[in-house]
Amino acid sequence: MGTTSIGNAYRWPAWANAVILLLSSWLSITALTLQARPDAEIVAVVFPPWWNAEQTLSAAASAQAAFVRATAIPAVLVVRPDAEAGLTRLRDAGAWFAIDPRAVAACLPLKG
Repeated sequence: MGTTSIGNAYRWPAWANAVILLLSSWLSITALTLQARPDAEIVAVVFPPWWNAEQTLSAAASAQAAFVRATAIPAVLVVRPDAEAGLTRLRDAGAWFAIDPRAVAACLPLKG
């Protein structure tokens, strides 16, 4: 009367594998494309998204990076890091990573 079959167990959908592969390859290509060159004088730095503009500016200033411009997202700044260990100081100040500012200019224009 109350029999259960093993065939009704939850299965991973077949299309989920393709979606995971597509997303992981897209993220990998994006990360490689947006990566800042080691010899770049100007970089865009990404701080935690919950930081406001004041926190990001003070973190960049504490790392002795010169402010170049802001973006539409307050957690992303375009700065000129100090020549000696500037990116290391930015990471110590809270920056997650540095990306090519030309890519940021294409995706995140100035606030109007």
